[in-house]
Amino acid sequence: MLSTMQDVPLTVTRLLRHGSTIHSSSHVTTWTGDGAPQHRSYGEIGERAAQLARALREDLGVEGDQRVATLMWNNAEHVEAYYAVPCMGAVLHTLNLRLPAEQLAWIVNHAADRVVLVNGSLIPLLAPLLPHLASVEHIVVSGPGDRTPLADAAVPVHEYEELIAGKPTSYDWPELDENTAAAMCYTSGTTGDPKGVVYSHRSIYLHSMQVNMAQSMGLTDHDTTLVVVPQFHVNAWGLPHAVFMTGVNMLMPDRFLQPEPLAEMIESVRPTHAAAVPTIWQGLLAELTAKPRDISSLTQVTIGGAACPPSLMEAYDKLGVQVCHAWGMTETSPLGTIARPPADANEEEELGYRLTQGRFPAGVEPRLTGPDGEVLPWDGESAGELEVRGPWIAGAYYGGAAGEDFRPADKFSEDGWLKTGDVGTISPDGYLTLTDRAKDVIKSGGEWISSMDLENVLMAHPDVAEAAVVAVPDDRWGERPLATVVLREGASTDFATLRAFLAEKIAKWQLPERWAIIPAVPKTSVGKFDKKVIRRQYAEGELDVEQVKPQQ
Repeated sequence: MLSTMQDVPLTVTRLLRHGSTIHSSSHVTTWTGDGAPQHRSYGEIGERAAQLARALREDLGVEGDQRVATLMWNNAEHVEAYYAVPCMGAVLHTLNLRLPAEQLAWIVNHAADRVVLVNGSLIPLLAPLLPHLASVEHIVVSGPGDRTPLADAAVPVHEYEELIAGKPTSYDWPELDENTAAAMCYTSGTTGDPKGVVYSHRSIYLHSMQVNMAQSMGLTDHDTTLVVVPQFHVNAWGLPHAVFMTGVNMLMPDRFLQPEPLAEMIESVRPTHAAAVPTIWQGLLAELTAKPRDISSLTQVTIGGAACPPSLMEAYDKLGVQVCHAWGMTETSPLGTIARPPADANEEEELGYRLTQGRFPAGVEPRLTGPDGEVLPWDGESAGELEVRGPWIAGAYYGGAAGEDFRPADKFSEDGWLKTGDVGTISPDGYLTLTDRAKDVIKSGGEWISSMDLENVLMAHPDVAEAAVVAVPDDRWGERPLATVVLREGASTDFATLRAFLAEKIAKWQLPERWAIIPAVPKTSVGKFDKKVIRRQYAEGELDVEQVKPQQ
């Protein structure tokens, strides 16, 4: 027996039509740095997306599911590309502007990008790559920036505004299969070549619904969200798609991502919500401490990409800003969990729930597996590798020129679950607590030490700005923790004091004996701690490591 329901495809086009009509007065505000932010309504975004689609099809010859890449900051033009490209049937490929040049070139060639949309300020990054980009046939430049480096480009260079000028503001959007590709992102490639993840229209639509649920980000058209998380990083956590479903306004920071302009735009534009990785919020907190601003409009922030130190969460609580922890990855679109406490939690219990990575929604099915592949119980104690599956979870990586998609055994189980590489526990009521990345767990004398636990306690010390802990070889125990610490300006604490501070909350056998001061924790292209760099620096003797003996 079949249902009597209509079979209507879930596509990005439906999000565009809904947002640009029902919520046509909602708007994108792009920060310009000159005190005059640019405002563009969703209605105008819809019209300009239609003009861009026409230009790509009629003037630049983009056909079928060819890839159109963006090398852009978070701004209104990037939002227009988010809709124009997939709605016309092509595939949007957001390029991570923080990747090394050789990785960027590899990614463009692997995806076979035909057109690159680039912000003018990023031309110095793109221009040297052009001779190595075999598939690129057109460059489209948007916004201010010196065009001179593109003067000798071997492919045509177009101005965004000139390209779309005079084009009709409507487009006969094709009716697409919801399972066709809409967008793609590549993993940051911290080990091996980056891997392509291709999102379908259906997965984006369903993920947008989850983002908008009350127990998720729960935003409405009364809200303005400051989207600091880059649009090249897992579709800015799905926000540019989700807001067209509900009419939430967007504040886009463009290239102004430093703490001072972020504080200024919060005070000026008055967003109610924001989303970014912990390092952004640490920098903003330091700015607000040094130069207080009125950020009272901001009532909640979503933190993901890395674990939020409890000290950071508590500091924002004091400012009246509630931090909501989330977990996800490129392969999960990215929303995997979000830490809303359950209804029956009392005030004391709430903080404990907020410090977890969060609860799994109905669209994400989790399981924990042990070293031998056995499925572990949800008892809040049994730690194993997290595996997930669901309608917005990747089932393979893009094969590119090699042909078919591929499913490496270290990334996908034999029965199709995504292996996240995260180690943690799940409580009986479905809350995830991560204890480490599988590759970062310190295996000492047959026991596991969580580097995240050590880092979180260290970063609660008033003299510590950042801390990263890695496993290093040890003759007796196999591995032991090395604590690398970034001190706050003017701080003068010593390692023995920090070790004693750790001992108040960490078992003595887990305390590091090796310590080093570093100027800054190395970061990946998306702001996560890049621990492989610290491990390499230690192995090559580049760190000034001090041994701190346990007190008797």
